[in-house]
Order: sequence, then C-alpha cells, then structure tokens
Amino acid sequence: MPSVIPVTLPQNSYDIAIASINEIGDRMQTLTKLGKKALIVSNPVIFKHYGQTVIDALMQAGFTVSSCILPAGERYKTPATLQKIYDAALENRLERSSVMVALGGGVIGDMTGFAAATWLRGINVVQVPTTLLAMVDAAIGGKTGVNHPNGKNLIGAFHQPRLVLIDPQVLKTLPSREFRAAIAEVIKYGIIWDAELFEKLEQAKRLDQIRAVGDDLVYEMLVRSAQAKAHVVSKDEKESGLREILNYGHTIGHAIESLTNYRVVNHGEGVAIGMMAAGLIAVEMGLWDRGECDRQKVLIEKAGLPTRIPEECDRSKILPTLQADKKVKDGKVRFVLPRQIGTVIVTDQVEPDVIQSVISQM
Repeated sequence: MPSVIPVTLPQNSYDIAIASINEIGDRMQTLTKLGKKALIVSNPVIFKHYGQTVIDALMQAGFTVSSCILPAGERYKTPATLQKIYDAALENRLERSSVMVALGGGVIGDMTGFAAATWLRGINVVQVPTTLLAMVDAAIGGKTGVNHPNGKNLIGAFHQPRLVLIDPQVLKTLPSREFRAAIAEVIKYGIIWDAELFEKLEQAKRLDQIRAVGDDLVYEMLVRSAQAKAHVVSKDEKESGLREILNYGHTIGHAIESLTNYRVVNHGEGVAIGMMAAGLIAVEMGLWDRGECDRQKVLIEKAGLPTRIPEECDRSKILPTLQADKKVKDGKVRFVLPRQIGTVIVTDQVEPDVIQSVISQM
C-alpha cells in the first residue's frame, strides 16, 4: 500500500506522508517558498512525548524553532485559546513565509490551522497528527476552526496544509478511549465510500484496542481513510457538494457534543451516536435496509462505542440545536443518509417528527 497519498487541488496540492516523525525536517525542507521560522503548537502531554524529537528534526534541517503549548481538550477550542497562538506568532516574529506546525490531535490541528489561516492573512501550516482520529480525518482537507459557545466549529476557514505527516508509531502512546473514538471515523469511511474497508473491520476479532487490532490493519485503516478523504477533498475542496458526505454522523453527533459542553462524549463517540441516528432515520424513511443498519450497530459496539444518547444530554434541545448547525441551508437541516454500505445521499427532506422519533428510540 502507498506511503504517500497526494491531495490534488486546483491550487495548494500537498502530500499525506505515512512516515517517521523524525523525517519532518527533511520533508519540510523540500517544500517550496517555505521560510526558516517554525512555530510548533502542541499540548503538554503530546509535547512531552514528541516535542523534542520534532524540534531536533527541524533544527537539523535549518529551521529556527519556537513553541506554543495549549491546554488539552475540546473545551479549550475557543477564540480565547487561539489568542495564545497569535501572541506566540507575534513574539517570535513569524512572517508570511513562516510555518506553524500542529503537533497533536484534532483540537490542536483545527486551532493551529485557523491561526495559520488568519495570521498575516494566511501563512503555512504543516499537520503532524498524533491521534488516530486526527490522522484519518481532522488533519486532512484544510478545515480549520474553533467552537462558539452555542455550536461546534462555527468560527473557521478553509486553509490547506503544506504537508500532513502521519507516523503510526506515535499511536503506541494513544489512550484506548482515543483509539476507540477514531474507529468511529474509520467506520464512517466504510459506510460513505469504501464497502471493502467496512467488511475488513467486520472481519477483525476486536476493534476496541490498538494492540488487539494489530499493525497491519491499523496501517490499512490509515491508508484507506486518507485515500477516501483525499479523493473527496480533491473533487470538492470547499464543501459545495460531494464533500458534505464526510459529515455522516456529525449532524446529531455535534449537537450532542455541544449540549453536553464537550465533557461527556468525545468527538468520535458523538459521531458513533450520530451515525446510529442517521442510520435509523434512513431506515424510517425507507432508504436503507434494516439488516445493514444492524451491521453498522454491531460494528460500532464492537469498537466499544456508544449507540445511545447519553442521559446527560437534554433530548428536547437536540432539534433546536440542529437548526444552528453550520450545514443548515434555507432553514433546513441537511443529513447524510446511507442507501447501502459504501453509498450515501445528502438530503434536507428529513421531517422533524422523524428526527424526534429516532431521538426517542435512542
């Protein structure tokens, strides 16, 4: 399987490289029009594990390196935290040709990407994702942003990275809950795009721990997920059509995350519940076979992920929260719904009573 997956765009094409984190300096050296000032943005836990490795690799390649350490967690993905990146950029005199290096999970990647998109009206960013969730999803595609108190990722920009470097070895330090959360996004790719990936996940004995899954399947997950996302983003960079399918499970998932203040379920767990909801909506509307919906449920549960709305979430507020989702068009909520494993549609023709019925079932 390939170790470099190209993301081909009209402008700003780049590579997703599956390689050792030690190669970051050498690979960045080959990028055109990249200055020698680099600001690493990370959180304390990740920086302790990998910060010095990245600093050494960049310095060896001739970069002047500074760092900005942010608190870990979705609840810190705010404009106030973003200010810390801007302060570090100013203090270290980052220029238009300088680069921000996002070393961490999806929260770090999203915030660093948005800071890079808006500092000096746009500077370079390199994504070095350290969680499986960021590797298969957040680090690829150029979506960046921070949360508003009333909704997830409502403040953001499209800003493509110059490079995404994925090192499967860093997953060895990933907590089990974080690994499980990422499997939700991998299952998503199986449903929306890659039926063969879905079947390979079904054949795995376990999906709830990285050691039980094994290196070969993890590598295949990384490559197939990256290929799926690269293909979709190449066809639709700014989410004007096809790219919407990547939101499968995210509509209700985001609402649950937001309504529980990002403290009860993590992103992957929210997506798992959201996929379950979308599947049931598709069944209620006669779009999807109940047997295939059950296969999805079995796979989600096999990954140790939730399929029910948590008690802490006020169900009466889910529908109103959906109306504030950034994917609403002309006041109608847009859902990605499965037709069969490997194929989905996007529709705004889901009646509120169908949504409410599924919420009550869950």
